Amino acid sequence: MRLTIARLGHRGDGVAEGILVPLALPGEVVEGELSDGRMVAPKIVTPSSDRVRPPCGHFRSCGGCVVQHASDGFVAGWKQEVVTTALAAQGLHAPMRPVLTSPPRSRRRAALSGRRTKKGAIVGLHGRASDTLVAIPGCQLLHPDLMALIPALEAIVTLGATRKGEMSLVVTRSDSGADVAARGGKPLDPALRAELAALTGRWAIARLSWDGETVALHQLPVQRFGSAEVAPPPGAFLQATAEGEAALVAAVTEAVGSARRVADLFAGCGTFALPLARQAELHAVEGEAAMLQALDRGWRAAEGLRRVTHEARDLFRRPLMAEELRRFDAVVIDPPRAGAEAQVAQLAASDVPVIAMVSCNPVTFARDARTLVSAGHSLEWVQVVDQFRWSSHVELAARFTKGHIRRD
Repeated sequence: MRLTIARLGHRGDGVAEGILVPLALPGEVVEGELSDGRMVAPKIVTPSSDRVRPPCGHFRSCGGCVVQHASDGFVAGWKQEVVTTALAAQGLHAPMRPVLTSPPRSRRRAALSGRRTKKGAIVGLHGRASDTLVAIPGCQLLHPDLMALIPALEAIVTLGATRKGEMSLVVTRSDSGADVAARGGKPLDPALRAELAALTGRWAIARLSWDGETVALHQLPVQRFGSAEVAPPPGAFLQATAEGEAALVAAVTEAVGSARRVADLFAGCGTFALPLARQAELHAVEGEAAMLQALDRGWRAAEGLRRVTHEARDLFRRPLMAEELRRFDAVVIDPPRAGAEAQVAQLAASDVPVIAMVSCNPVTFARDARTLVSAGHSLEWVQVVDQFRWSSHVELAARFTKGHIRRD
């Protein structure tokens, strides 16, 4: 069958007459056989002017990237369109700022997989829609410091993986060395613990944890949030690139403006709270107490920051109520992919004049934005931040204001 690609789907596949065509771009003429609603091994008959040569030799076998065959300008426009389409589905529109894209080889945090082989181990990423694990020695996504660590990760898998199982390795670059959180390996016994500790001592690994338990700690794996140095707990969330984090922090700082009392909801280890504490008093709310403890230690050791209080609270089950929100001049909210319906409903019912929302899911962002706009908030602007380069992942920051001046 021969088809003309109409658009790109939200996962990066070309779409033509309801059929998914992998590695195709809008306007391209393709042909190939169909199977279960997909074109198998499509041939590009007429290529798009946006088609480029993928910079990574692993692109066709590895599932880590989906749009390396498209120009940077096309990818930025596509990701922005994903957001505008989600907003339009809720009857909304907003001024869109130019997309900010992280450079190649800048990912400082990655979730890799590892398996034992007859000759040792393989560490890498899965192929598209496949259980096949692909080695990635030429990866154009990961920071060089993480790439240099792959032999150490292979040694960890060789020591600690079962014969048939697959291990998860969340690897994070820090100022003091790599932070490795391993899961799915053998149960720890004294011999394995000693071998792993000795192995990490030969590499630039600051900390190794095994199913949440710290096995080796040579230095605290420190991240810098503003002027504060924070050592997150093992496997804790961190923005994928330093450039992406800086873009989101800048957008949130601008959105908050001159607010003196700020609540940071889903605060994590302080990505936004600690930089904002330069100018405002912060109240950080997060469900995981270990993250808040790391935030608090970082705040207490830093100089020049205003008061930061914290509260461990499940914001899905116990959102901050409208009455509790009255004492804040601005709220920062950075929920997970599911969004934060319960918390946003309370924000909508409150008189908080400024809301800075960060989201990694345009669909739930648009849903929550609809709730706020329906309650009288204005969506002033949206900033798309592409720190998951060449993927279908979209992140953004946005500013909402309510049309009145609140009393002190």
